[in-house]
This record gives sequence, C-alpha cells and structure tokens, in this order.
Amino acid sequence: MNYTLEPHAQLRDVTLRDGLQLTGKLLSTEKKVQLVRELIRAGVPAIEIGSMARPDLVPPMANTLEVVSALSADELEKCWIWVATPGHVALAADAGARNFQYCFSVTDSHNQANIGRTTEASLAKLPEAVEAAREVGGRIQLCLATSFTCPFEGIVDPNRVLAIANDPRTEGTEAIVICDTLGQAAPAQVTDLITRVREETPPRQIVFHGHDTWGLGVSNTLAAIVAGATMVDGALGGLGGCPFAPGASGNTSSEDILFATQPAWLTPEKLSHLVNLAEGLLVELGEPNRSKTAQGVRSNAKVFPWVFESDEGEI
Repeated sequence: MNYTLEPHAQLRDVTLRDGLQLTGKLLSTEKKVQLVRELIRAGVPAIEIGSMARPDLVPPMANTLEVVSALSADELEKCWIWVATPGHVALAADAGARNFQYCFSVTDSHNQANIGRTTEASLAKLPEAVEAAREVGGRIQLCLATSFTCPFEGIVDPNRVLAIANDPRTEGTEAIVICDTLGQAAPAQVTDLITRVREETPPRQIVFHGHDTWGLGVSNTLAAIVAGATMVDGALGGLGGCPFAPGASGNTSSEDILFATQPAWLTPEKLSHLVNLAEGLLVELGEPNRSKTAQGVRSNAKVFPWVFESDEGEI
C-alpha cells in the first residue's frame, strides 16, 4: 500500500545536469543514455539530461548534445535541457531537444559568476528564447536560481523573485522553477514564497528545485508541494551542487523524495532498483551517497515492505 502525498507532484530527476556539475568527471554518452533509459523504465516522469554550459567551465556537460541526439523523440518528451541564451535553445533544438529550462539568477552577483551577465541582461533575452522554443514546437520554463539566498549577497528579498515572475518579458514560459540553490531555505520560507508565486504571479506550473545542505531538502520539497508546486527536482544519491555557488551541497535525493511522496507508480521493487542504480553511479564517480532511503531499504526491519535483503532490485 502506498501513502501517496496529496496534492501530487511529479519528480524530475536532475542527476545528469545538476548532479554531475561538481564531479569533475565526464560520463560517456553511452552511460548517460543508459541512465536516462533506466530512469524512464523505472517510471520517473521527467529527467534533466544536461546543460548547454560551456564545457571548459563545466566539463561534465561536454557531451550533452550527443546525449540528446542519441535519444528518441518519445524519450526526449520526458527530458529537459538547461539553457541560458536563445542560442543555447537553437543548438539544443537542432539536436532534437524540445523541453528547455531557461535559467538565470535573481541576484546580479551570482548571475555574473554563473552566466557572465547581469540578471537584467538575461531577462532581456528571454523573449528570444521563448520564440526559439516556440518555433520548434517546444516548451520552455523560467528557472530562477538564488530565489532564497545568494552566496554573495545573502538573503534574497522575495519581492525580487515576484518582480521577475511578473515581468511581461516572461510571457510564454509554461512554468517557473523556484530554486533553493544553496539549500539554506527553511520550510516556512519555502511555503511563503511558493504561495506568493502561486497567488501573485501569472498562472503557470510551479517547480521547486531544492538542495539538502542543511538537511531540509525533503522537508522543503514537501512544503513546496503543499503550497502549490506540481514538479520537484531531485538527484540520485543527493549528488550535485553548483560550481559557481560557494557553500552549495548536493541536491535533495530523488530516492528520498520518492519515498516521502510515494507516487502511484512507485513500488518497493522500483525504489530498490533506483537505490542500486544510484549506488553504482556514485561508486563510479567516487562520490558519497547522501540518500537516507539508501540506508532504509537495507535496514534490519525486514517486515517493512520497503526493505530488501538483496542488493538487487528488479523492475
């Protein structure tokens, strides 16, 4: 029996983008494609498969376009690409991508460090990116990094987020991604901002992107869902972080989000499979596993249906 959280939100797994950014190791195109297909086969409804960031600055993203080209149109329907310019949208679209996440920071200092321009400059180019996505029949989200805190400016005034969300140049974006880039937000803070975005900005899907720096990743994700987010981001094993945000740690674990929300498609066998998938990846990358679910499924509570004696989970 699943205790599915209501209201419901979809998980988007961001292992292959935000998860890999700090690893310094480039996974082969073949391994990335295999991971995408394993996630889809398990039932994960949405996946962020890479970024158009410069490979000299973020080496693990160097083969993103090769990954896009290797996937089928049906697979790409579930996949998202991080972009920061209209040119990024055009390049990714040429490779076959149709779902784009146009990202910039609420604070100028982080946007300069992350993207190399002011927040206003990124916002000014958004209409061109929206048009480029529309020309190929694609979808585009507005992604706002440092929505809660900034590594250079500290706590961010929520009104700055709302001002961007209400800017007419954001018209045409189908969703807004509210990012706790540093993982420094508390649940009440998340509830407040997500509620205000839902009530005070144009109607569109709300996505929450959280990190687990202070151990509140799952709590913040649940707070976002209850407040109105219908998609939430996570990474296998809590992998990841932003290379241009001092103090950022791993993403909220996808496995932990899934156990907390228990969507209808999730079974104990599928969760076990995802835990094993994460463990294999993390061993290859030489990264620690931050997932509490990875510990839970191997606990001594053998009568609990989510616990497995075997190290192998089958779908």
